[in-house]
Amino acid sequence: MAKRKTPMLDELEKGKWPSFVSDIKQEAESRNKTKVDLQTPKEVCDDLLDLLELSFKDREGHWKHGGVAGVFGYGGGVIGRYCDQPEQFPAVKDFHTLRVNQPSSYFYKTDFLRQMCELWERRGSGITNMHGSTGDIIFLGTTTPQLEEIFWELTHNLKQDLGGSGSNLRSPNCCIGKSRCEFACYDTQEACRNLTMEFQDELHRPSFGYKFKMKFDGCPNGCVASIARSDMSVIGTWKDDIRIDQEAVRAYVAGEFKPDGGGFAGRDWGPFDIQKEVIDLCPTHCMGWNGKKLGINNKECNRCMHCINTMPRALRIGKETGASILFGAKAPILEGAQLSTLTIPFMRMEEPFNELKELINKIWDWWSEEGRSRERLGELMQRKGFAKFLEVCEVKPDPRMIKEPRSNPYIFWKEADIPGGWERDIKDFRKRHQK
Repeated sequence: MAKRKTPMLDELEKGKWPSFVSDIKQEAESRNKTKVDLQTPKEVCDDLLDLLELSFKDREGHWKHGGVAGVFGYGGGVIGRYCDQPEQFPAVKDFHTLRVNQPSSYFYKTDFLRQMCELWERRGSGITNMHGSTGDIIFLGTTTPQLEEIFWELTHNLKQDLGGSGSNLRSPNCCIGKSRCEFACYDTQEACRNLTMEFQDELHRPSFGYKFKMKFDGCPNGCVASIARSDMSVIGTWKDDIRIDQEAVRAYVAGEFKPDGGGFAGRDWGPFDIQKEVIDLCPTHCMGWNGKKLGINNKECNRCMHCINTMPRALRIGKETGASILFGAKAPILEGAQLSTLTIPFMRMEEPFNELKELINKIWDWWSEEGRSRERLGELMQRKGFAKFLEVCEVKPDPRMIKEPRSNPYIFWKEADIPGGWERDIKDFRKRHQK
């Protein structure tokens, strides 16, 4: 086989970080040497590289969407893709993507991963993405005749289901939770599994105006970034006081314990200064250190967890735990990007999560009735107003839903329109708070 000429793609391999180009080249070489009975064209990765090179040269993509591709009985899980140059690149004339619903927190056995890779090597391109931004296992590139075959093997042999795609509930996703993390305020894995099983119909058969994502963060550290990229964010929190081990605090100050769990990536930040690195960085200024004892005004704490992260051996989350429920995060589509909005300051997260399920159904009924085509929940909230959204949720307004004055996401103003600007507002706010 003649050596490919892909000068533009080759440039992507010269950077500081590993490149997907190298991965595809490696898979192409592997397929050309394999003795496995491949059910898809052996040249699929070679044609993919050549097609990508052409896209760079032409400065336009050469894929067209194939929305009719799928498996029987499911409206989601398969993203149809067809090449608009099938004569030139026959091995990728159809190059469909499958989303496979991941287990909670991505816990796998090695034999399962081997079976998954063997299946995709044989019936697909061999290229995977572990994992997509929604959380699913991503199988990149297969032909239309292989879709039902892959689905049968996934469900019968591997006991694995397809994930969500299209205008439906996307695969719920969660952090590692209580299985490995001392900060988790509720069982994120069980919540994710339970709601995935509860809303199977909404997951597989698109019936919404647009997609809906739910993600479960065990604590405010937000390891799955739910507040930035999910229509419903479930973020672990606590109602009572942060637990303090004063002896351990003094050990941090004395240098006996290293802050940040030993430092990020093992970096030595130098001598620990509790005033500079903890007290002064508290966003609500609710902490104090008199040289012997650490004090926290927990009524003013906003649960940012900076102090806990910095001194994990001295500080612990409270014992009365649950979650805050937020709605409306999204990336730019009809409107700009936005973070989710606090709606329920505290909810207990215990099986079978009926309170949360009832809330979801209320919101879905309203969104399905009032939402426009391709309008995310956050955009509907913005269009109808937060007061209307609280009415739908049957929730009374709560001061905790607002971070600080004049920072309401539903009121827009330009800095130039406000004498003194936002810096003045923040200074005034902190002065009032410190008094």
